Amino acid sequence: MIIDNYVVNLNVCIMIRKVLVANRGEIAIRVMRSCYEMGIRSVAVYSTADRLSRHVSFAHEAECIGGATSSDSYLNIDHIIEAAKKHRVDAIHPGYGFLSENAEFARRCEAEGFIFIGPNPETMEEMGDKIRARQKMKAAGVPVVPGTEQPLQSAEEAKKVAKEIGFPVMLKASMGGGGKGMRLIKREEDVEEMYNAAKREAIAGFGDDTVYIEKFVEEPHHIEFQILGDKHGNVIHLYDRECSVQRRHQKIVEESPSPFIDYNLRMEMGAKAVAAAKAVNYVGAGTIEFLVDKNHKFYFLEMNTRLQVEHPITEEVIGIDLVKEQIKIADGQSLHLRQEDIKQRGHAIECRICAEDTEHNFMPSPGIIQQLTEPHGIGTRIDSYVYEGYEIPMHYDPMIGKLIVWATTREYAIERMRRVLYEYKITGLTTNIRYLRRIIDVPDFKNGNYNTYFIERNQDRLRPRPGFKNDSETMAVIAAYIDYLMNLEENSSQAASQDSSAISRWRAFGLQKGVLRV
Repeated sequence: MIIDNYVVNLNVCIMIRKVLVANRGEIAIRVMRSCYEMGIRSVAVYSTADRLSRHVSFAHEAECIGGATSSDSYLNIDHIIEAAKKHRVDAIHPGYGFLSENAEFARRCEAEGFIFIGPNPETMEEMGDKIRARQKMKAAGVPVVPGTEQPLQSAEEAKKVAKEIGFPVMLKASMGGGGKGMRLIKREEDVEEMYNAAKREAIAGFGDDTVYIEKFVEEPHHIEFQILGDKHGNVIHLYDRECSVQRRHQKIVEESPSPFIDYNLRMEMGAKAVAAAKAVNYVGAGTIEFLVDKNHKFYFLEMNTRLQVEHPITEEVIGIDLVKEQIKIADGQSLHLRQEDIKQRGHAIECRICAEDTEHNFMPSPGIIQQLTEPHGIGTRIDSYVYEGYEIPMHYDPMIGKLIVWATTREYAIERMRRVLYEYKITGLTTNIRYLRRIIDVPDFKNGNYNTYFIERNQDRLRPRPGFKNDSETMAVIAAYIDYLMNLEENSSQAASQDSSAISRWRAFGLQKGVLRV
């Protein structure tokens, strides 16, 4: 409750009373929901392309910060700071993406008198540089993949190092992320070409062409640990997430706990994740990412100094609101949680819902949502920002929401995800929902027997069946249209005045599904 403008929560006064969310879409709404529950006012910022986005109307206050391009709005530090001043906020939450791991932005927030809800700038810089992060982790006793400890200076040096380590190797951009600036090299004759290509991509994407080499981990699992650290030196982990269903190093489906690691390995990895966070005096919510090979040996991959897209599955199995914890930590409070109190309960799975055409190289598919039916029921959560009539802009990431399920066991969670993916209907644009349905039905996924090569190894199973789309959704469209045709003469007068809009919608739906032809 609120007393004299201070929020009372478990007998602790929250000094943060108004938060500007420097982001858009579903993550902006996600942060605002926690603010509402804590009695904190929220301020939305938006670009001209996002003026009708739900996050704008969801906040207590809103401010346009520039044009449609990210550089003119969500990446424009000056515009965001001006909005924060105008609305007299106490703190700024960066969400994920955009400026969330930008040390300059965090430093500017502090200089202007705003609390940055995240780690300090020095930690961001230290962990954002992959070479420095490797050095730090090695010193802290956290296992790292064998590789170079200094930047490569030439293609010739890259060849020499690769031969010493042994092929295959991974060439990586030091400031990289999201798969950019990465090259898998299997042969010595490919080193020079890959080296030059990685440097070009790194300078274009990050403004820094520094690259290094690591030994390639074969049949790896991508497993990450959620951590929380406060300003008083306390750090805990909130266990693991399996993130191995990836395409071009971009996660598609995540689950918690991982079906690959056992109790002893989970405890060991958790302890190393805490050690990694303590080594850099981490404050806030962050993620330690590991690669785990087929022999269950694990290696530090990187640290994400922000909230992850997949954080809801940790919230579901642990029962903790991570955004609230971020705000309390930024407010200077000590962690009220102890490691021994944290337990995993049940199983959670998340699917990323994207406006993209999976049958045409996953091209973004912006457009207007004509009809939207979201799933409901026990153990179902949707983090989204769209509505019927909303136009998905072409300027930003195509992810339009996240579908999360929780159940008492992994088997039940998979069954629930299959059901809610069937219930989820979006028309007017192309989405990846059907593709996600196929992923959930792949035997390797159902058995928990998969790694980061899952997509590559199951391409045939993940392709749509050629020819007629014989599924219940399509059959419903056909049945409705046939019924309309059979009763066309009888209902012609009524159709002209009452049902024309409904018929138009059915016809548009049928055309989109490929069932009807113009």
